[in-house]
Amino acid sequence: MKVIDFSKTNSILNQYISEIRNVEVQNDRLRFRRNIERIGEIMAYEMSKEFRYSVKDIRTPLGTAPVSTPDNQLVISTILRAGLPFHQGFLSYFDGAENAFVSAYRKYKDTLKFDIHIEYIASPRIDDKTLIITDPMLATGGSMELSYQAMLTKGHPAEIHVASIIASQQAIDHIKNIFPEDKTTIWCAAIDPEINEHSYIVPGLGDAGDLAYGEKE
Repeated sequence: MKVIDFSKTNSILNQYISEIRNVEVQNDRLRFRRNIERIGEIMAYEMSKEFRYSVKDIRTPLGTAPVSTPDNQLVISTILRAGLPFHQGFLSYFDGAENAFVSAYRKYKDTLKFDIHIEYIASPRIDDKTLIITDPMLATGGSMELSYQAMLTKGHPAEIHVASIIASQQAIDHIKNIFPEDKTTIWCAAIDPEINEHSYIVPGLGDAGDLAYGEKE
């Protein structure tokens, strides 16, 4: 299974990562959401290089031009709610993609222990398509695992791309054990070394959903 960590290379993506991590910048929700979206756009562009392409003859006003364009049938699946601006970044580039939405949330037993529940899924059939599952924060990998299992009720994709902004190494290892090795690629803007006792990524950036949309009750 291939794991792409963009933090190991120099690009403008690192500027947006620095801003969404920075406590002095995070209070600007519009800027936070836009930076999440920008990261999705850059990641979508890089991901597109891995798709299947064929040459099509495109008719212009003055003749015909051969153009190599992708052939993949895409489904972009997003875990609500923090994933919405990240999803929009991908959709801005993959504007012909079908879309799926999964609601996954933590149900706490006490201050430290919780279960992850799937409450809602809306998705097209995904048989033989390219499934892109986006979630900006991968702490334990549990939400991603359950969301993937929920998506399998809609069919079996030809290939899978797991896209995250910040992941813990623990989550990466978990996904490697759960997802099919031969058809999965993991894309991360950064991989952090650990999670704390509350299962938040360290150093991470905090709660992406609250930073994007305000604190929940």
